[in-house]
Amino acid sequence: MTRARRLVARGFGLRAETLAAWRLRLAGYRILARGYLARGGEIDIVAAKGDALVFVEVKARPSLDEALTAVTPQKRERLSRAARQWLVEHPAFASRTLRGDLVAVAPGRWPRHCVAAVPLDLGHL
Repeated sequence: MTRARRLVARGFGLRAETLAAWRLRLAGYRILARGYLARGGEIDIVAAKGDALVFVEVKARPSLDEALTAVTPQKRERLSRAARQWLVEHPAFASRTLRGDLVAVAPGRWPRHCVAAVPLDLGHL
């Protein structure tokens, strides 16, 4: 992939994450972090609502169906690894209900929030 194509893809991804964050805010979630990087993993959005702490994967694809099926086992492992690190750094949140959500984004469509769509392996916290 050329540098120009990578920049276009990165811009598309950032716009999708911004749309996803607004979708979550409108549903009553408080955004705690965006683009959290950990060794071996990344979390697009960390959000809270009520007792739930949510690690959100945002997938932007040409269609919602493609976005809904874009989370691979490798991505689930990277998200789980990053979520474990986030919880180590923010231990006050570890007692909350923890889950992995997906926000699917496609051009011309309202982002779809799928609750508990990404199984997380958080081990023993």
